[in-house]
Amino acid sequence: MRGAIVAAICAAMIGGPLLFGGSLWAKLPPPTEEQKAAAAAKAAKAADAAKKDAELLGKYQDRVADKYKKSPAAKGKAVPPAMATPAAKK
Repeated sequence: MRGAIVAAICAAMIGGPLLFGGSLWAKLPPPTEEQKAAAAAKAAKAADAAKKDAELLGKYQDRVADKYKKSPAAKGKAVPPAMATPAAKK
């Protein structure tokens, strides 16, 4: 008897959402104007932070490249010239 009850409960928990296609789930209300403004401000702040991070990354990459270029010259070795970029084919 107990096994039948457990099986019925499991079938209801698993089969219920499958039968109804999730139509019993609650839907969220549309965001208010304040929530929309807050989301836009948060997105703008995140975009600004990403831009600053990209600028800092470029700055530090340039510093590393300059240090790499100067290290052979300090040791008295010849520094190879930068390779020319091939022209784009049309």
